[in-house]
Amino acid sequence: MKQIYAFENKNDYEKYQTITQEFSERLKEYQEILENEYELRDLPKGILWTSEELATDTFSNIPIPAYTNEDLIYMSPDPESWRRIFIEQLDGKNLPHIQRFYEEYTEDEMFIILAHELTHHSDLFLDEFEDERGEGIWFEEGMCFYLPRKIILSEKELSDITRVESELVEVFKTEYGNHSLEEFGHSTYQGSIPSIMFDYWRSYLAVKYLVETIAHNDIKTVFNEYHKWDQEGRTMSLSEYFNIDDLFN
Repeated sequence: MKQIYAFENKNDYEKYQTITQEFSERLKEYQEILENEYELRDLPKGILWTSEELATDTFSNIPIPAYTNEDLIYMSPDPESWRRIFIEQLDGKNLPHIQRFYEEYTEDEMFIILAHELTHHSDLFLDEFEDERGEGIWFEEGMCFYLPRKIILSEKELSDITRVESELVEVFKTEYGNHSLEEFGHSTYQGSIPSIMFDYWRSYLAVKYLVETIAHNDIKTVFNEYHKWDQEGRTMSLSEYFNIDDLFN
């Protein structure tokens, strides 16, 4: 993949050069695992490194400065921007232990987000980039967080982020939990940062439950069931098929 830099001045390019090079090298190891085990066949043409402002106002109107299409992964390499976004997830609630977690692990969380975007390119997912994002999007989004976390993080790190996001789901359940997993889609990105991330937290936790509790840590079994749901004509929602409609009640 090419490394493409889109900054408004040379100083920004130089400021983030170290972290973009480090992330690019780290991503190669994860990419190799996806290619060998998870049907990553067609890579994006490159990673476009840019500022939060350009990512969210110029190249797209998505309020999170990391996303992908068939050709490019767009990513802000600015830890300060991401630290602010991570804290904004808390919506002003007094959760000092979670705030401290995000402050201390900002760069690791950033790298997981970059790996998340690459995971979307796996051929194991049913929908193509040009398709209207509809049924079962929660599964792809949740798996795109589960796989890099499971592969890259230590057991303690995985436990820590799972504990944080489980608590956040509980904290925000009353405000943002009055819709099903199946409603993850384009409208998700019209809300606030906490409401957007609520759908990601639930999706990750749902996939983790499917893999580790239902499938006894067999990721391939979960993917097989996902494909079976599609082959049988999608006669019910994916969450119904997996029998997890009440998982967060």
